Amino acid sequence: AYAPLSTHTPLGQTFFNIAVQFAGASSIATALNFLVTIITMRAPGMTFWRMPLLVWANFTTSLLVVIATPFIAGSQFFVLFDRTLGTHFFDPGRGGDVLMYQHVFWFYSHPAVYIMMLPGFGIISEVISTHARKPIFGYRMMAFSLMAIVVLGFTVWAHHMFVSGMFPWLRVPMMLTTMLIAVPTGIKIFSWLATLWRGVIHLRTPMLFALGFITMFTLGGISGIMLAVIPFDIHVSDTYFVVAHIHYVLFGGSVFTIFAGIYHWFPKMTGRMYDETLGKVHFWLSFVFFNLTFGPMHLVGIDGMPRRVADYAHQYATLNAVISISSFIFGLSFLVFVYNIIASWRHGPLAEANPWRAHTLEWQVSSPPPIFNFDDVPTVVGGPYEYGVPGAVHGVFKERKPVPAGSTATAGVTTE
Repeated sequence: AYAPLSTHTPLGQTFFNIAVQFAGASSIATALNFLVTIITMRAPGMTFWRMPLLVWANFTTSLLVVIATPFIAGSQFFVLFDRTLGTHFFDPGRGGDVLMYQHVFWFYSHPAVYIMMLPGFGIISEVISTHARKPIFGYRMMAFSLMAIVVLGFTVWAHHMFVSGMFPWLRVPMMLTTMLIAVPTGIKIFSWLATLWRGVIHLRTPMLFALGFITMFTLGGISGIMLAVIPFDIHVSDTYFVVAHIHYVLFGGSVFTIFAGIYHWFPKMTGRMYDETLGKVHFWLSFVFFNLTFGPMHLVGIDGMPRRVADYAHQYATLNAVISISSFIFGLSFLVFVYNIIASWRHGPLAEANPWRAHTLEWQVSSPPPIFNFDDVPTVVGGPYEYGVPGAVHGVFKERKPVPAGSTATAGVTTE
């Protein structure tokens, strides 16, 4: 759906365009549902500063969806009008401007990167705090940094267009805002590291994927700062350095978090424990061959190997062979995950209601949860991450006494 190519494609492109509009409308409706639920339907005592960071992450993600998606919808409406109503928004021969499409497209598509990543940030906060047995360091700053990403995410779109022919004076402000957005993400990295510091770290599979995420995302963030610098960006534009960067940020910043979340909440969702050995095999295969797949792309990218060509120069043959072989092994590692999930769901040992001794509300009911999640509405009386704090309680259920933090929780009794 990228103009001007989209103005010369068959009828199927029109149907695709309409489908994009429906997908955008559904995502906006879902985001509004999340926002209204979080704002109006919190449990008694669940103030914004007692919400888990996963809820904060979903809240800010929903804000991004509601604000950003209408822009991509607008660009697709313009394409649809060009194709069906005879307008010329993107036809330079008739007064249109192709560059306008890029501006509108990237004004949505860079926030879309954070739409894919912010929920993962929330997952990692849950996993690290629980499996390190420590309160999240700088809880409020973590929430504020999520909001800062929402705001700054709309100020960096044109760094995708440094070589597109846009106004030269626009480059420097975009370079500065691109560097600035590293501040709230850096706050999150240092907060997670501070949470780990001197914690009682349990290297279970969810924690391994969380640590792998921090490593991959940090490396991707460093290459992102490099790409923010205009001369360097021009040098590596449309090369495999950009491919490496986006995969370290987006794959390491979303898929690794998804795996961490699945393993973390698998006992709660299914009532069964996964196979820990297979989980660790899955992690190490993923971690090693992810790096062997995308790490060398930095080298060939700096050397000038372009994207989107059918054949490559001979001097890149060795590294390309390493990349290709590693990518196949990396893909096959997913089969370990699939087997582990299916076999554990069917035959895994029964899970306790709260095998991780977590404090948040979902872990205080049976595994899997009962219909409607809770038999009675809990009342929240403290923060969600008060591990190791004597007497700390997150929430209590009706006519039940709170249990001090650190004791073993049982299903449906209290939230520690």
